[in-house]
Amino acid sequence: MNCPFCSHDDTRVVDSRLGKEGNNVRRRRECPECGRRFTTYERVEEMLPWVIKKDGRREAFDRSKIISGMQRACEKRPVSVEQIESMVDRLERYFQEAGEKEINASVVGEEVMKSLQQVDEVAYVRFASVYRQFKDINEFMLELKDLLGKPGQ
Repeated sequence: MNCPFCSHDDTRVVDSRLGKEGNNVRRRRECPECGRRFTTYERVEEMLPWVIKKDGRREAFDRSKIISGMQRACEKRPVSVEQIESMVDRLERYFQEAGEKEINASVVGEEVMKSLQQVDEVAYVRFASVYRQFKDINEFMLELKDLLGKPGQ
């Protein structure tokens, strides 16, 4: 593993532990060259489906893109990084267990919105406004009315 500070190509593991969920390994490393320490996370590479974009392009399922979009939607909201990562973990498991080799980006977007709606409705509306590309205030208001009209609101 290369040191992120000095790029030395031989670092040593100082400590290893299982992550909170038990699905990754947290490693504390030290660089013998510069003496700095850093943390890495190791997880099993899972076979996730390819995502078919609106324009027909295919790209690999990218966890970091989903996390980034959720973080933007949850900005200044009471949603922790752990909650976001937990939602993305569940989404990854869902798509793996589905067993599909390819999925439409719209399916991914809808599942992200469902997850956000359960955690924070403001984050859900923020994500939906970007994802669904509302063309005017009327479309936005229809989405809000639909949200407010759900039982238990």
